[in-house]
Amino acid sequence: MTSSPIPPPPFAATPFAGAPFPAAPFPTVPLPAAPPASPSVGPFGPLPENLEGIVRLANERGVSDVHLGVGEEPRYRSRGDMLRTEWPVTDQVTFNRWVREMLSPAEVDQFNRDKEFDGSFTFPFVRVRINLMDSFRGPAMVLRLIPQKISTLDELRLPAVLSELCNRPKGMILVTGPTGSGKSTTLAAMIDWINRNCRRHILTIEDPVEFVHESRQSLIRHREVGEHTKLFHNALRAALREDPDVILIGEIRDQETLATAIEASQTGHLVFGTLHTNSAVKTVERVLGMFPPQEQDSIRRAVSETLLAVIAQGLLKSTDGKRCAYHDILINTDACKDYIQRGELDEIEEIMRRSGFDGMQTANQALLQLVQDGRVEAEDALAQSLRPNELAQDLRGRV
Repeated sequence: MTSSPIPPPPFAATPFAGAPFPAAPFPTVPLPAAPPASPSVGPFGPLPENLEGIVRLANERGVSDVHLGVGEEPRYRSRGDMLRTEWPVTDQVTFNRWVREMLSPAEVDQFNRDKEFDGSFTFPFVRVRINLMDSFRGPAMVLRLIPQKISTLDELRLPAVLSELCNRPKGMILVTGPTGSGKSTTLAAMIDWINRNCRRHILTIEDPVEFVHESRQSLIRHREVGEHTKLFHNALRAALREDPDVILIGEIRDQETLATAIEASQTGHLVFGTLHTNSAVKTVERVLGMFPPQEQDSIRRAVSETLLAVIAQGLLKSTDGKRCAYHDILINTDACKDYIQRGELDEIEEIMRRSGFDGMQTANQALLQLVQDGRVEAEDALAQSLRPNELAQDLRGRV
């Protein structure tokens, strides 16, 4: 007996932008059954009529990310958790309609060609960062909600040393942490502090532009990679001739960008940048590791001279039903400069632990304080710590 062939999945017959996707190199999996005629009512109510309604509901509920994809139930991320909506599985036609609410035909063609797309879009009530991807079941998107109102350093309850750093005339400040740790929010608050309190020219180079600032005491200009410049490095090089006082680099991705950032900080600019590292000392290791062994002596000297601070940040659930940040902060004092020049980075964390008067702190010290203040549970703090045994010992003695 011969078995009948497996029918192709529905999205293969309904191309994204008028042309079918290239044939998959492996068998595709049929999608779940078509959605019912009337929308299901789940914990978030009925499925909104359009993408704007989905994002509006996310914004009203304080959701951080929206996850949509062909063959998938829409989901929200809130306080770090993925939440089911119990809405119908998304079909290709619906997904196409949602995408075209934000993207131009040229951007749709770019996604079909590259199978990936990064961008941003502004709804009347919130701005979103867009990532489109192709996947096994079909195209999908993640929308990160970016509030239109920029929170201040005080509103975010960030350490006081951050405003002191914003007032420095030159040097390099690195804000680091994993994806979704609030780096962009912290940087936006620091740029906002400068914008409100200093008379400077601020230039941001991002991919894409996230928080949009209005010029106040300072003049601020935003440049988006792909829209206003082709490459991070090109825009950063050009920035040195554009009379900025402050330069924000959305992400330091390679040695070339890092070298230019160091050069900018050496020539009298205050430079902000981000990296995906989870501690201050690991950030310095990562920066030095971008350069080959034969350049280590010179790069250690350059970093020790230009680095102002590393602010490694994480987020965890708080007892008030929200999330709060904790920070691992390295201020590049003379003692730290000496250890960086010699490449003896292991000694720096001990300096951080006993230099609170300089604004330094370790992540464990920050987590311990949050527990003592009743803002987070001890179990959640231990789960976030890179040194949980050490933190557990401190908690036993003080909580």
